[in-house]
Amino acid sequence: MAAGVVSVPIPNDTYKLGFIGAGKMAESIARGVVKSGVLPASRIRTAHLGSSRRAAFESFGVKVFEGNVEVVEDCDVIIFSVKPQIVKEVVLQLKPLFSEKLLVSVAAGVKLKDLQEWASHSRFIRVIPNTPAAVGEAASAMSLGGTATEEDGELIARLFGAIGKIWKTDEKLFDAITGLSGSGPAYIYLAIEALADGGVAAGLPRELALGLASQTVLGAASMVSKGGKHPGQLKDDVASPGGTTIAGIHELEKGGFRGILMNAVVAATKRSQEFSKR
Repeated sequence: MAAGVVSVPIPNDTYKLGFIGAGKMAESIARGVVKSGVLPASRIRTAHLGSSRRAAFESFGVKVFEGNVEVVEDCDVIIFSVKPQIVKEVVLQLKPLFSEKLLVSVAAGVKLKDLQEWASHSRFIRVIPNTPAAVGEAASAMSLGGTATEEDGELIARLFGAIGKIWKTDEKLFDAITGLSGSGPAYIYLAIEALADGGVAAGLPRELALGLASQTVLGAASMVSKGGKHPGQLKDDVASPGGTTIAGIHELEKGGFRGILMNAVVAATKRSQEFSKR
């Protein structure tokens, strides 16, 4: 946005939301927004030429255009949900249409300074969601660009709050956030699979073992996020003296379980930093 241009407040009761990119993440966000009642489907737009993606959005009432220009022209808030390698091309194509729009990017590894430069527009917010957005349990983080207002941030927090939880933070932390919550679901999938394999090794039927493992992880996560206790205390509550749990924890500690998870987050963070420098 040119210097001196004032951000125009977005009317909460009439604004329209547009998605550039009609993939799974855009669909998850749109579905969550509609399901939660934050925004009716009649005020959401996207564009796609493929019949399957058009049908996915139209199935819950979203209007699907044939081109991105129509989306930007018709909407007040624009979310770029395209692959990182084509963000620059798409932003440059639509650049003349951005006046007074609030722009949002969920593209991994693409920094605000680059987005703002390409768009000649600094009313930008960058958000990192993760794949559990598909089931309404995303862990997202956002950072505001140059002329994005606190009101803009609150609006985007409401939208992404419809698909999980969102934290506002400094963009310099985004590589570490990518290493933790961006890549983290894969670590937990491995843990669930390993727990289930352990159950099978101990004699459980595969289906029962997987069901118990996944529900156990879900329940434990809920205890941490909703119970108010530190995970260390919750662990101590389960581990009675000389019992089964402390025996299992002893094995995990011998294998360096906590250090391995810490190293995974750090390695993924370093990889994200490498992508960010390209």
